[in-house]
Amino acid sequence: MKTRRAAIAASLALTSLLAAACGSGGDAGSGDGGPVTLTFQSLSDQPAAIAATNKIVGAWNQAHPDTQVKVVQAGWDSAYDKLITQFNAGTAPDIVHYEAAGIGPFAADGYLADLSSYLSEQKRADIPKGVLDSVTVDSKVVAYPTELQSYVVFANKKLLEQSGAQVPTGETMTWDQLRQLAKTATKDGKYGLGWGLSSPTATFVAMAPAFGGKYFEGTGDQAQISVGQGEMALPQLVHDMNATDHSILPVTLTQSGGKALAPFYAGQVAMTVQGSYQAANIEKDAPKDLDWVALPPIAGPAGPAQAANPQTLSVNKDSKHVEQAAKFLDFFTNTENLAALNEADTLIPASNSARDALDKKLGAKKGWSTILASGKYLTSAPYLFAGKYAQWKDTVATPAYQRFLANQIDANTLAQQLKDGWKSVGK
Repeated sequence: MKTRRAAIAASLALTSLLAAACGSGGDAGSGDGGPVTLTFQSLSDQPAAIAATNKIVGAWNQAHPDTQVKVVQAGWDSAYDKLITQFNAGTAPDIVHYEAAGIGPFAADGYLADLSSYLSEQKRADIPKGVLDSVTVDSKVVAYPTELQSYVVFANKKLLEQSGAQVPTGETMTWDQLRQLAKTATKDGKYGLGWGLSSPTATFVAMAPAFGGKYFEGTGDQAQISVGQGEMALPQLVHDMNATDHSILPVTLTQSGGKALAPFYAGQVAMTVQGSYQAANIEKDAPKDLDWVALPPIAGPAGPAQAANPQTLSVNKDSKHVEQAAKFLDFFTNTENLAALNEADTLIPASNSARDALDKKLGAKKGWSTILASGKYLTSAPYLFAGKYAQWKDTVATPAYQRFLANQIDANTLAQQLKDGWKSVGK
């Protein structure tokens, strides 16, 4: 199994560099009775998150002189290719930071340790089922989940109220409510909604569970695609809001989420759909007179569910110290540490206890209560285990969705292209 990606790895020129940076499988623990040293390759790239990670590692090292953890700071750019190179070259770190959407192939190829026996019943019960499902491959827990995002609607309260719209305040709101809010707020040269959908696939797949959409059945290369009413509901809704209601600022559909914040700051749109982590950027970058709020989680016919794709910590199966690494993961993901890490990253903790702790601390701050509440509705994500998903997303789905949102193809053609493209990917 481990030769499956060797051809890819051979084409990458990073092997020697990474070997020098990370060493092999982290044995630094010596045969002379000295402490074990575990290498922890962290992808955190925000200064506050890096500081929080280093603080957690420092606390562990102080309390565990016999097992020391060394942070190797990496980054998200080209992380997948780097990991392929590292695993094939035998230079992967003991502890691997990544995300659920990317660890499946590494688990299938036998690179990640089975952590099932190390995950206590207490911790297992503390992780929502959908989140735990996202790190379970072939009935094996191959990672500890740490941080999550959801999609949230941020609103300019003043613009909504001036338009005559009533700002929702319940536990959830419906997509029909959002559509009506956007229609009401579209007037006087302003639009109700800005939505950065230059890369729409991840958003549509993640939000499909609210409509009963799954997209995929099965795992690996045997996964089959389904594009029915539940999968088409959200793309069709966005299309209709744009083409029929004219309530979406059209240019935002061609922008990234971050770029779509500019018209929100400028008062051109009353609302914007963003990853929940953008609350920190809005708090920092928005004009001081922008009275913004996070609206309640959006519910479809199947509720406010969204697919969970957490950041993850896995253990290299070839590490000489799997047990010690698993103990570190248990420490890293305790309630206090997860709450601190997610506060630093403006993300949602992967455990119920850490989410509750963060809500107690920050629930009164703007946006936090709604963002954390959305974490209750994160559910299983079948696309995580579909082997050709990443290639299908980039080469088939994203351009097809873009054509649909630009009115270049109709809904039936979109659905057919998504299905036909899945069959052709990898051939």
